[in-house]
Amino acid sequence: MTTARTGRLVDFHCHLDLYPDHAGAIARRERDRVFTLTMTTTPKAFPRNKELTDRTTYVRAALGLHPQLVADRARELTLWKDYLPSTRYIGEVGLDAGRQYYRSFDEQKRVFGDILAACAEARDKILSVHSVRCAKVVLDMIDARLPVGTGRVVLHWFTGSASEARRAAEMGCYFSINAAMLRNERSAALVATLPRDRILTETDGPFTDGVSGNDGPADVRPARDGLAKLLGTGREEMDGILTGNLREVLS
Repeated sequence: MTTARTGRLVDFHCHLDLYPDHAGAIARRERDRVFTLTMTTTPKAFPRNKELTDRTTYVRAALGLHPQLVADRARELTLWKDYLPSTRYIGEVGLDAGRQYYRSFDEQKRVFGDILAACAEARDKILSVHSVRCAKVVLDMIDARLPVGTGRVVLHWFTGSASEARRAAEMGCYFSINAAMLRNERSAALVATLPRDRILTETDGPFTDGVSGNDGPADVRPARDGLAKLLGTGREEMDGILTGNLREVLS
């Protein structure tokens, strides 16, 4: 993923392989020149995603093991480690303490801890991290297992407290923001306090609305436009901020 000098759209967290036409979704992002990081939820899905994005300019595939699937897929951690040397991008990974997934929380922590340790050893990995109802635990684990300088963390759809957001920023974390967050009064208020040099945009499509069409991935413009309005900037200035931040994440 290379970044242009001029601002372009950025979708740092989506799931292109969950659209009916996976290859078509990637082709559309290439055509629209949207810098895109597409997640995988299991290691078994990674090879096909990587194959389809290896020759693209604007789209990259991340290697994931989603916390909501750990109860059934923890054994795939070995496969995840096998694929780790082949990519710089990691996601979706993290923890989920929601009621539906809390039963597997101890196993999630074991898996996430191993993922962080492996990334720290490999160095230079960029992680998109899920942290539903457990921001403190996620930040504690990142602090303990991924020392500063061994990787970059982007907190996806962050729902923690203002103090947790400040702590994350102090730790060097970035935040990927979607349109649904900006429609929520509490989340929007939190986003307004984030350092401008630590924000990116995302869609989390197809788990959010705002689909560009039946055959296309979700449109990241509502997130960009919402951020511009919230922060009092123009669209072009916002695009410049976002691509500048992306350049820093990738540097």
